[in-house]
Amino acid sequence: MSDSSYDVIVIGGGPGGYVCAIRAAQLGLKTACVESRGALGGTCLNVGCIPSKALLQSSHFYEEANEQFADHGIKFADVKLDLKTMMARKDDVVTQLTQGIEFLFKKNKVDYLKGKGSITKAELGAHEVTVKPDGKGKAQKITTKNVVIATGSEVTPLPGVEIDEKTIVSSTGALNLKKVPKSMVVIGAGVIGLEMGSVWRRLGADVTVVEYLDFILPPMDAEVRKNMQRILEKQSIKFKLGSKVTGVKAAKTGATVSVEPAAGGKAENIKADVVLIAIGRRPFTDGLGLEKTGVKVSDRGFVEVDDHFQTNVEGIFAIGDVIGGMMLAHKAEDEGVVVAESLTGLTPHINYDSIASVVYTWPEVAGVGKTEEQLKDAGIKYKSGKFPFTANSRARANGDTDGFVKILADAESDELLGCHIIGPAAGDLIMEVSVGMEFTTSAEDIGRTCHAHPQLGEAVKEAALAVHKRPIHM
Repeated sequence: MSDSSYDVIVIGGGPGGYVCAIRAAQLGLKTACVESRGALGGTCLNVGCIPSKALLQSSHFYEEANEQFADHGIKFADVKLDLKTMMARKDDVVTQLTQGIEFLFKKNKVDYLKGKGSITKAELGAHEVTVKPDGKGKAQKITTKNVVIATGSEVTPLPGVEIDEKTIVSSTGALNLKKVPKSMVVIGAGVIGLEMGSVWRRLGADVTVVEYLDFILPPMDAEVRKNMQRILEKQSIKFKLGSKVTGVKAAKTGATVSVEPAAGGKAENIKADVVLIAIGRRPFTDGLGLEKTGVKVSDRGFVEVDDHFQTNVEGIFAIGDVIGGMMLAHKAEDEGVVVAESLTGLTPHINYDSIASVVYTWPEVAGVGKTEEQLKDAGIKYKSGKFPFTANSRARANGDTDGFVKILADAESDELLGCHIIGPAAGDLIMEVSVGMEFTTSAEDIGRTCHAHPQLGEAVKEAALAVHKRPIHM
């Protein structure tokens, strides 16, 4: 640290925080980023998005080698799982990326302050941030014109259940199991639960997912939810929907989950070697000094901001999970860029309707824009076009034919309103529609754009053609 006064201090080094800091520095602002974890990248890079995707990829290869390679004429006498090596690879990916962010900080002249940050004084143009290092280091008091709160979120606990990260685990513990459990109960059928459940199911665990709602993957499109559940059931994941967990009791050998119908009825007990709690995430604001500085939070604990991400205290901003909305790393990144550019007089914008959500199971699930249910509730007239991957040449050649592409367009203007995909590489395919929505593209525009053959992306074109009832290959 070369100075104790800054133009902007970002508290939190996750995707929103580090991107905000880098962009602010690029624009000439003297910038520091405070992070207490000891490694940059936040939950996403250290114990979330990145390590889970590494395990999803590795477990996918393992399952393919066991079950699908023979169909391609590739035969093994015996496929063995080396979990220790798989975990080491996952950890190495995380280390490389966290070190990469440190390099980017040095390259862009962002000061990296290791420790827990709190706002100890709110004075216009001269806010004070105190940084308390771990261990025996002395706390530093730093002044700054602007503060950006980017502290993210933490695991939402299940009342009365203690997470020990061994038998009863959060997503963090589920990334570091020492052996493959024979059985696993996942509480929560959202993105985290289904992704981690898929990892351990592929590696040999008997997985049961318990969900309070009567459907999986809220708030995805209903047709997508229904079809994805059917696909996951074919993969041997069991579901107990509309079910309430009333208790989880750990023992020396596993745990017992007490479950009863959400609408009332007979209770039952499910035994498992490992129980994963994945019922959501909540904003992390502990120790930030928000009460002392008068920064308002909602009843649910989210920091309240205006359209420019400024709190009720001038010069104090907040972005990412801590303000609610879509709890997505890429959404936080864009919000960080918007704040940094706004501070330098630029006029950035963010369009939440064009931000895609992706579930990295196999097949993947992706959605952008409005669902059919949302359009119906809003009274918006729309047209729908759908195309199955069974009719896509590349998907057939690859042996990945589960799923479909569905495009929703305005009934009069033909403007793209939403897209929902189950299928191979759905998270990549949907970006074509996201870009189109950002520029108010019509379904006809995508349908008339020549797509390379044979490629999975042709399914997007055909779905767009189907909006006007003229797909070629169906």
